[in-house]
Amino acid sequence: MFTAKKRLAFGAAIAASAVLVLAGCSSSNPLEEESAGGGEPAGDTIVIGSQDYYSNEIIAEIYAQALEGAGFEVERQFTIGQRDAYIPELESGAITLFPEYTGNLLQFFDPETEARTSEDVYAALQDALPENLTVLDQAEASDQDSYTVTAEFAEANGLTTIADLANVTEPLTLGGPPELAERPYGPAGLAETYGVEVTFSATGATTVESLVAGAVNVANVFTADPMIQTQDLVVLEDPEGLFLASNVVPVVNADVADEIADVINAVSAALTADALVALNVQSTEEMMSPDDIAAAFLEENGLL
Repeated sequence: MFTAKKRLAFGAAIAASAVLVLAGCSSSNPLEEESAGGGEPAGDTIVIGSQDYYSNEIIAEIYAQALEGAGFEVERQFTIGQRDAYIPELESGAITLFPEYTGNLLQFFDPETEARTSEDVYAALQDALPENLTVLDQAEASDQDSYTVTAEFAEANGLTTIADLANVTEPLTLGGPPELAERPYGPAGLAETYGVEVTFSATGATTVESLVAGAVNVANVFTADPMIQTQDLVVLEDPEGLFLASNVVPVVNADVADEIADVINAVSAALTADALVALNVQSTEEMMSPDDIAAAFLEENGLL
């Protein structure tokens, strides 16, 4: 049985517990209120993903460090894989931000697209994305098919664009993967779009080596390939849109797009074609880590 003294002690304990329960049920959180002030993020973590590809991971790390420098809380989920794996995560909101490529992403959502130039692809992509996703500013940098020549060959023949190849007097041999022979931007597309006739050589993995050695004088090379810099190559401009443009672009959850736009758009403005190639050189040739590459890029461009 309870004595009077025990009843008083028990009642005091119940009252104290009730105060704690009420405090725990309160909707306010001092930590969240503090983080919401001063123009900083309101406690939401920006989850950044990347493909299982060194160049894409470097860009993702640049996004991450830029956001952290601006006061955002960031979680990294890198090297996820290909679009079939990470697009559902973006659509569900589990991933907030992802470095993508305009043309390839557009074809994922709209396989029949006829957009080809950078501006047209970017506009079409905005319309093709699911309602809860959007894109921020695209960068000049791209990672797409190109027709590339040596700097020596370009200078000797006055080459700036693919169209200029039509003025070359010596026979042209195009090197690339075997499947290029049947691609719409292969030899047939080159002749139809630019009036340039070539002989095709299936050089496969040795395409750049074949170009440098002179076995071919035009090559199908991805625009972010570090050998463009290390082998002194020139990517020819494509004014007629023979290739589907694939500029680097941040795809982001629409709910946080405005919140992070200033930070990420500044990164995209600094990410030129030459800059992306240089970043890839630092990875493949200088063996720098993505962390160090990203920090150096942000520092060099005044973004930290």
